[in-house]
Amino acid sequence: MPELVILYADADLLVCDKPAGLLAVPGRGPDKQDCLSARVQARYPDALVVHRLDMATSGIMLFGRGAAAQRALSMAFAARRVHKRYVAVVAGRLAAPATDWGVIDLPLAPDWPNRPRSRVDPVRGKPSLTRWRVLGREAGTTRVELEPVTGRSHQLRVHLAALGHAILGDPLYGPQPEGDRGGRLLLHASRLRLRHPGDGRELDFASRVPF
Repeated sequence: MPELVILYADADLLVCDKPAGLLAVPGRGPDKQDCLSARVQARYPDALVVHRLDMATSGIMLFGRGAAAQRALSMAFAARRVHKRYVAVVAGRLAAPATDWGVIDLPLAPDWPNRPRSRVDPVRGKPSLTRWRVLGREAGTTRVELEPVTGRSHQLRVHLAALGHAILGDPLYGPQPEGDRGGRLLLHASRLRLRHPGDGRELDFASRVPF
């Protein structure tokens, strides 16, 4: 069992570094009860989930300590006052945008016959916006930084696949040869910036990209 990594803790919030392959919250069935939230609550019983990461995604995850802090943080997420950055490695040579940051603006909806997949749906989809930029290239792949402006299910994974450059190691949206990358989804929540729900100071957290 990987050690619980706490990046920051105070009376109002906790910031953890979730490993890839660990559920964020419990799933259905006794074999899916081990998760980051359970491990955190074993040490901090008042910790409450504010947002989630996919099981396959690693990186920064935020918890509120107590109902009031959780509510304030959840409202900040809903109002888009929490800024998240991810790093991913995608298949192929993704051309850099004309400006520093490109934008993917494609509406997303649940793909009900193929759950848990989501899909681009111009008719029923909800507005979904991702900012992205190229960080570098190697061996037929492109390393990108991603900023989800909205927070739809699997948004980054679907948006990159829709460009024809699926994230490496993604079995849902276009499996890619994984080489020696460790057999995991190459998507990591690398940065989180927000105002403290208690005193209002700006907090900026970073997590080292493990691939």
